[in-house]
This record gives sequence, C-alpha cells and structure tokens, in this order.
Amino acid sequence: MSPVAAFAASPALPEWKMLAGYAIFAASYLVFALGRLPGLKTDRSAMAIVGAVAMVALGIVPLGSALRAVDFPTIVLLFSMMLLIGFLRVGGGFDDLAGLLANRLPPRYLLPTVIFATGVLSAFLVNDVVCLVMVPFVVLTTRRMDLRPLPYLLAVATASNIGSVATITGNPQNMLIGSVSGISYRDFLMHLGPVAVIGLGLDWLVLRVFVSAGRAQPAGATSVVPDVAAVPDPSPRHLGKPVMVTVAVVVGFLCGVPPAMMAALGAAAMLLTRRRDPQQAYAEVNWDLLIFFIGLFIIVDGAENVGLTGHLLALARRGNLQQSGVFALVTAAISNLVSNVPAVMLLKGLIPSFPNAHHAWLLLAMASTLAGNLTITGSVANLIVVEQAREWTPIGFWDYFKVGAPVTVLTLAVGWGWLRYVG
Repeated sequence: MSPVAAFAASPALPEWKMLAGYAIFAASYLVFALGRLPGLKTDRSAMAIVGAVAMVALGIVPLGSALRAVDFPTIVLLFSMMLLIGFLRVGGGFDDLAGLLANRLPPRYLLPTVIFATGVLSAFLVNDVVCLVMVPFVVLTTRRMDLRPLPYLLAVATASNIGSVATITGNPQNMLIGSVSGISYRDFLMHLGPVAVIGLGLDWLVLRVFVSAGRAQPAGATSVVPDVAAVPDPSPRHLGKPVMVTVAVVVGFLCGVPPAMMAALGAAAMLLTRRRDPQQAYAEVNWDLLIFFIGLFIIVDGAENVGLTGHLLALARRGNLQQSGVFALVTAAISNLVSNVPAVMLLKGLIPSFPNAHHAWLLLAMASTLAGNLTITGSVANLIVVEQAREWTPIGFWDYFKVGAPVTVLTLAVGWGWLRYVG
C-alpha cells in the first residue's frame, strides 16, 4: 500500500463529517496562529479542547479512539519534567545560584555566562522554565553592573531555544518527536548537541554587537530590582535532594532508560518528601500546555481520519518536501505561523514516508526549535522573557527581530549543514 493510500480518509465517514473535520482543523490552527479566537477570550489551549471535543462529538474521532490518539509517553515526560523542575524552583536552588553569580561575576563574563548557562540548562531541562529563572537574574545583575539589560534578556530568549535543540527533554516539541520517533536520548544528543554548541557560539557573536553599544540604562527602564537580590549563597539545604534527583534523571536518560519512565521515577522520588508540600510544585506545572497537547493529539487524529495527512503527503511530493533544505524551510515557516508544537504535530505524519525517517525526525526537531528565534511570538520561551521583563525593560518587536533574524538564519544553516554531514 502506498503512503498516500495509508493516510486516505476513512470510507465510513460521510462527506459532511469530512467537511466538518477540515473546518475544525482549520479553525483550530487559525486560533493557534492568532493566539486567541477573534472577539472571544478563547486562547490556544482552550481552542485545543474545543476542537478535540468537536472532533469526538461529531464522530470524526470515535470516543473509544480518542484516548488512543493521545501519546501518553509524551504527556508523562512533559508533566514529570515540569514537576521535577517545580521542586527545584520551590526549593530555592535556582534563586541561590542566581544570587551567587550576581555577587561574584565580572561584567566582561556576563554575556557568555548568560548564553551558555541558559543553553546548557535548557538542553536538559524544559527551556520555558529556564527562562522563568534567568530573567530575574539578568535584570538584577545588569542593574548592579550598570549594563543595558536588553541584550542580556535577548540572550536568555535566544539561547534557551538554541540550547533546547540538543536533547529530547529540551522543549515540548522535542519530547513529542522523541516519543513518536523512538530515537534514543543519546542518539538525539549526539546528532543535535553539536548544533546547539555551535549555535550558542553564533548567538554570542551576534549579541556582542548589542552589548558593545554602551553601559547606560535604556529609556523607560525602571530601577526596580527583582526579589532575588537578597538571596544568599547556595546552601545544601536547598540544593540537596532536588539536585541529586535531577542529576540521577539525566544520567538515566544518557544510560538509555526510556525518558518518560526515568522522568516519572524522578518526579515520584521528589513527591516522597517531608520538607515541601507537593502543592507548591503542582503550582509550577504548566497545566495549559498539557491541556494543549492532549487536545491537539485528538484534533490531528481527526484530521488524519478525514484524509488531511494524505493530501499533505501528496502535496509534499509535488513540492519536493523530502529534500532536506526544502523541508527545513517549510518547517521553519509553519513553526512561525502556528507555533512549533502544532507545526510538529501537523508534520509528524509525513515523516514515515521519507527515505531516511531518522534524518527527517532530527531535521524536524532542529528546524522547528531554531525557527522559534525569528520573532517574539516564535516560541513560548520568547513570550515568557518579554512578559517577565516588561516591568523593568520593555522589549519591542524590532528590538527582538534585529537579533532574532540573524541568529535564526545562521543557526538554521549550521543545523541543516551539520545534519547533512552526519546523515
């Protein structure tokens, strides 16, 4: 059976259901692109649930198939990592480390420290959470050193995206790709780790131009300093169990333990605690993202049932999408249009038909992640940085784009060239 035939619409579906399935899919992805349903407060996560419910209610996705459509290893991995990082945050370890660096770091080392610290943390932890930690540290440190905060905040956003490309646990779309593709943690790291390292170096080169502009405060910045200013040096009380469990989880990933299982074991170990109320860690979990994933799985399953994937596959063949350069550019474009997670969810059905599926999965992970640096809305990590920094240093669209565009072009070129070289 040809790949197109394998993704053909179910013959049991009447024409009206097929049209309804296309309409639900189109409406859902329109909201994913716009951020909200026009005229309403319905955001991406809410629309994912509305679309999923509509797919099931209309019989496009049978009720018994809805749960099977959800890739639970991806959900378990994402939830467990967020819970694990939640314990690290409420334990104070991140704030302690930020306070230590703010007190002792020479100004000339600040930019590379921010870039590579953010990148390394984002490689092994979820990059969105790393941004939540790094923004207050950057604002505090630049105030103390009388430096412009803007370039360093841009460094957090761009480096978090670049660093997260290295591993399956770096960002949500990589978690999805790792679960669906079956690529091991070490294999993923060996292929995309070098892209992250080179990309962080390029990020440093681009941002040095902005740092060299001067040490003055930017117009409109306030003198408010984040709460992390008074934090003392790290203590074993804060950094003991959470750090040990996190290190054990990363070691388990590298030793070949399935990521979802290893992360779940780590989260379970942290829940057996006498010091911290688990409710504090639950508050750090991004429940909206989990809801978004669950709904999106069902929406895409419905789209496959009405034959959308088959049409996309035929279009991909006519458009020469199986060429790595074309596929990387299309992935980058769609990722900026509807965000990287919906883009990966949409394109994942095409990968099994590619001559080298392993290469295509890695290319999808690389392009969807690095494309997030193009604009402020390109990734959730960017939005987190902009929103958190608003109180101290407003970041405009063009402020970001002047850095994000060259960083995106350079890193995508490096990623594409490297994957062509390593196969």
